[in-house]
Amino acid sequence: MAEEQKPAGQAPPKPPPGMATTPWESRLAASLKEQFGDRIREFSTYAGQNFLVAEPESAISILEFLKIEEEFEYLVDLTAVDYPKREKRFDVVYVLYRFPPHNERLRVKILVADGEKVPTATGVHPGANWLEREVYDMFGIVFEGHPDMKRILLPEDWQGHPLRKEYGIIQQDQRWVRENLHIDSGQ
Repeated sequence: MAEEQKPAGQAPPKPPPGMATTPWESRLAASLKEQFGDRIREFSTYAGQNFLVAEPESAISILEFLKIEEEFEYLVDLTAVDYPKREKRFDVVYVLYRFPPHNERLRVKILVADGEKVPTATGVHPGANWLEREVYDMFGIVFEGHPDMKRILLPEDWQGHPLRKEYGIIQQDQRWVRENLHIDSGQ
């Protein structure tokens, strides 16, 4: 289970059991530390994948720096993870890729509280548009400044966000099913 979020300037939360990380030290990590200082709280490696944990207000400038200065030109994915017992409930995770000869992936994580808005990355990576809409649809995380912040997978009038932990595995919007499909769910 996730542990409590520590205030800024203190050590990041310990990883969940079974997720042993090691410090990530490299030229790139040193460059990021020099450029962003304490706005990046952690540089770690897990299962051979490097990641950093940054302050939410720095995410866009970090993504921009990585794209322009370090050639991480491809936003592979943008997703979220729900830790409902943690003060900063969600990890928003950007997965970046740097093409050969580097052939390198990097994850940029930010921790956000329920209801906290995240700046949109569409100005840096236009492909973030649909990915941010999916994270909104599934988790309810709003991306401030997004050009079309609305559901992308579920109908606009759907109630709830299915990838939040409190949303039961067989739960669905009974009202929507009844009104739009004119059936009672068999669940």
